[in-house]
Amino acid sequence: MDRPSPRTYGYAARIAFVVELAEHLHAYGTTAQRLEAAVMEVSEQLELECEPWVNPTGMILSFSDPHRPPGESDTTRVIRMAPGDTHLYKLCEVDRITEEVVAGRIDLAEGHAALRALDAFKPGWRAKTVHVLAYGMVAAGMAGLWRLPWLDIGTAAAIGLLIGQLDLVTRRSARMRESSDALAGMIAGLVAIGVAGYVAPLNLNTVIIASLIVMLPGMALTNAINELTSQHLVSGTARLSGALTTVMKLTVGTIIALTVARLAGVEPQVRALRPQPDWVEWGALLLTALSFAVLFRAGRRDYPLVMLAAVSGYLVSRYVGLALGASIGLFASALLVTAAGNGYARFANRPGAIIRVPGIIMLVPGSASLRGLMTLFQQQDMAVGQQAMLGVLNIVLAVVAGLMFGSLLLPARKSL
Repeated sequence: MDRPSPRTYGYAARIAFVVELAEHLHAYGTTAQRLEAAVMEVSEQLELECEPWVNPTGMILSFSDPHRPPGESDTTRVIRMAPGDTHLYKLCEVDRITEEVVAGRIDLAEGHAALRALDAFKPGWRAKTVHVLAYGMVAAGMAGLWRLPWLDIGTAAAIGLLIGQLDLVTRRSARMRESSDALAGMIAGLVAIGVAGYVAPLNLNTVIIASLIVMLPGMALTNAINELTSQHLVSGTARLSGALTTVMKLTVGTIIALTVARLAGVEPQVRALRPQPDWVEWGALLLTALSFAVLFRAGRRDYPLVMLAAVSGYLVSRYVGLALGASIGLFASALLVTAAGNGYARFANRPGAIIRVPGIIMLVPGSASLRGLMTLFQQQDMAVGQQAMLGVLNIVLAVVAGLMFGSLLLPARKSL
């Protein structure tokens, strides 16, 4: 069947489809450079000229018809949106729908309706329960990866479950959404201090960080630097500011908890103990990879691929880092994960984010940034804080360098 001319769909209908596509890509956490490239690519296929301008909280899309005189068909859409959240299943569906529309297998109206239908899906109680459980699983998994004692792992898991429930509540309440990060930090701090003060000693800061790992903006921080290096300066600056603000709110919450405990006369018992054998770390790695597959809302058929990407990214980083140094390990892992994601997009004709996002999540510097700020406030020592921030910068630069050179090693045919 011959592909119908895009002009048969009408100018307004083509614009509406591209706008809907851009809104979905933004909602699913696509970075500025990839979103703009995808929008321009689809617009060209639909015989539109589009100049997109994207930032983490909105978009400006300027359209024109190349077959009409300049200025006669100019249309601009200004769209205000909340920062996106990774949703791999819906991202794959958006990619599939767009491919079918561009190829002419479905008409533009059907494609537009299919995109709108993705918003109509609401998770049921089973999906919400699994989502909350995943918070506890990833907290326990990270504590296991760090070889903490069983009490530490159990405490982190319990806090993770509480934070997962808090996430469900704050998603429905605009009033609580702004303070959700600080509330999460305060809950983590109070529970961990209560266990360390009345039950048994804990690796206190490490337990708090493991329980908050889902809330940490390590991916946002990495994406921000990546956008800045690709000359998307406004988007990168805004995303960087948002990431730093999130870390500060989490730190404020934990410091409030520590202050309340001190005023109440609770003295948490702190220890530095990592006694677990190798098998605990391997089990924790699999648990963490499964948790991220759930939290990134991948399709069920993609779970093995997402888990393999997360495990591979961690193992490459660890073993190359042990042999050649931590920064080289992070660089090598980011490079291979990016190249693998681009290769998957090239040969499977599906979004490379299925491999790239979970593969990089284990490398990002969220935990290091929170640990640095907590240590800075607890010790009131600028030298300690500067050393921690330098460590975060080294991680970010190594990961971003891997992202850039991975795309040079194997360029992607798809923007996603």
